[in-house]
Amino acid sequence: MVVASRVTSELRRMPSLRGKVQTVLGPVEPDCLGYTLTHEHLTMNYSSCFCPPSPGQEALSDGPIEMKNLFWIKQNPYSHKENLLLYQETAAVKEELLHFKAAGGGTIVENTTTGIARDVKTLKKLAEETGVHIIAGAGFYVDSTHSPQTQAMTVEQLTGIIVDEILSGADRTSIKCGVVGEIGCSWPLTESERRVLQAAAQAQAQLGCPVIIHPGRSSEAPFQIIRLLQEAGAKAAKTVMSHLDRGYEYKGILLEINTHSLEKTHSNHWEWTIFDTKKLLEFAQLGCYLEYDLFGTEFLRYQFHPSIDMPSDNERIARIHLLINEGYEDRILMAHDVHTKNRLMKYGGHGYSHILTNIVPRMLNRGISQDKIDKILLANPKRWLTFE
Repeated sequence: MVVASRVTSELRRMPSLRGKVQTVLGPVEPDCLGYTLTHEHLTMNYSSCFCPPSPGQEALSDGPIEMKNLFWIKQNPYSHKENLLLYQETAAVKEELLHFKAAGGGTIVENTTTGIARDVKTLKKLAEETGVHIIAGAGFYVDSTHSPQTQAMTVEQLTGIIVDEILSGADRTSIKCGVVGEIGCSWPLTESERRVLQAAAQAQAQLGCPVIIHPGRSSEAPFQIIRLLQEAGAKAAKTVMSHLDRGYEYKGILLEINTHSLEKTHSNHWEWTIFDTKKLLEFAQLGCYLEYDLFGTEFLRYQFHPSIDMPSDNERIARIHLLINEGYEDRILMAHDVHTKNRLMKYGGHGYSHILTNIVPRMLNRGISQDKIDKILLANPKRWLTFE
């Protein structure tokens, strides 16, 4: 096939990225990264995921973000049209990145892919103006954002595009991606998403590059995705499963989330549905990175899945503590997944520095040692992002 032969010849011509991390400003040594957030967005358009507001609240969807409607937007972030246009806030994001750098941050993995308005030119400009390493994502988001052309492509054609975005540049520029993803998956997985996953696996097999996945909203989705990736040639050890802290559902029993016991007790509380404890530990054995990337997200009703409840940051910390005590400290990653305006400091949000300024001190207070924190925010991202 023409695409496959072109990719093969390109691979022969290009200098090897092995042992390097590829940022939007070019390859860097892994030791240069510093504290790294592995799942963020700096510029994107999330309008494709607009959720109509509840009856009687339609007027709240339009108009600017104001102090008087900020709480409603926080509780209904996907029902306010302007809130979904993060790409309009480049100046505010630049200011935030400078805060992040001042707080000790070094690198942002920017997970915007084709379908939600990736803008590598803006990413390059932000990296140049702030000194923060920015790593752009190659590939495609969920099926609902796939163009008819994308849906008609073969696995080989999709692989060629992903490889080209890493070796030559994305979006008709010479600015290169350094990670595949976030690759978007729905539940159930669609045929177009399945082909994109297979293409991501083939790109990883060819390039030794990191891959990051946005799983569908089911506890079975991550298992299915890792199995499919491995069958197509990917390595779980170079793959991140995002959003493991996305929510939990009422079941009538409480799985005790503490650092000493996995014991079940009957209670009218909530049970994790992304994974209950047993299922989480079963999934952890597959060897991929376990990403807790919704720090700062706390609201009463998760609009994409109203039956589940969003955990608090304290519960996220407890979950990470459990995984550390179970021996998975080398597999944990953390981020905020900022993707709407209301989460920026400009609009009273937590911003990109929340983990470093607020969560890390809380982790220390909860008995997680600094060396474990350094593994999660420094060593693990460096290992994952380095091309093999």
